[in-house]
Amino acid sequence: MKKYLLALLLGIIPLTGCFQTADIEPSFRSDISTPQGGMQPPPNFAQFKDIPIPEKATMDLKRTLLFGSDPLIGRLVFNAPYNQTSVFDFYMLEMPKFGWKEITVIRTQNSIMTFERDNRIATIQLSSVAVGGTDVLFDISFAKNNKAY
Repeated sequence: MKKYLLALLLGIIPLTGCFQTADIEPSFRSDISTPQGGMQPPPNFAQFKDIPIPEKATMDLKRTLLFGSDPLIGRLVFNAPYNQTSVFDFYMLEMPKFGWKEITVIRTQNSIMTFERDNRIATIQLSSVAVGGTDVLFDISFAKNNKAY
């Protein structure tokens, strides 16, 4: 009986580490003060007037780097809580509605879509996330023939 009890305890002790939790840092900080002394609101996608963003997407501020606003260039990174097929179909449907013209599309495990609008190129990379959802890397740059750069 003692052998069984000892074996049971030795089997349970290593498993107790699996039940510990850790705080996960959010992709934005709501405790950062603005120069006026108020709290910084969480990022929102409303500021991107010419980029379709899936509903309930969460922005990754650590990997996002954007310049300007009209026109917007840079990299926008976010997670969409949908499978990659749904996000791919979303962009194929929505990009033309925002004035973007398809250049090329590669639909694979890590899909890549390229669109053009007003001398800007948008490249969208979609990668499935193991815990669910799709990581979206949305890069926008000036086209080579644009004299702005």
